[in-house]
Amino acid sequence: MSGPPLISVDFSGRRRPQTVVGAALLIVGVLASIGAFFEYRHLEAARAGVESRLADANHRNRRDPAQEKRNAGLSAEAGGVVRELGTPWTHLLAELEGASHDSASDIALLSVEPDEAKHLVHVTGESRDLPRVLAYVSRLQTSLLLRYPMLDSHEVRSEDPQRPVRFALSAEWRQP
Repeated sequence: MSGPPLISVDFSGRRRPQTVVGAALLIVGVLASIGAFFEYRHLEAARAGVESRLADANHRNRRDPAQEKRNAGLSAEAGGVVRELGTPWTHLLAELEGASHDSASDIALLSVEPDEAKHLVHVTGESRDLPRVLAYVSRLQTSLLLRYPMLDSHEVRSEDPQRPVRFALSAEWRQP
């Protein structure tokens, strides 16, 4: 049987011998890849450090809206306290005390409630009788610090054997 010869196909071809230039290029390429890998690792570590410092800075500078709201409320409250402490109450109290002494000290002041925001003062006191209370209110009407002192209420304390008159008055006050 002699037939056509078998075909032999060699796809790989003949290999060229390795040259020194090729080996040198291979070594340079491998070394460049290793250098790039280490440079990448170094830059990645530096980036992680910067991100960590940034996160810490953001955490320190982070503003809590609830805390800011509480701080604003405290600031407003502190401002009100400063205004009240800065108000010259001694002149007002001296005027009330002076009016009490002018009425032969028959007036006992039980409470003085100033309202700095509205410039009002509410006074509660006791006297032996109603004419002395009216004299006290009349004396306060001549005051330069108080405007429109008015008797808001009065009552005779019948459970007390001396039957004193408890009264409440209010007035606008002016700063000297």
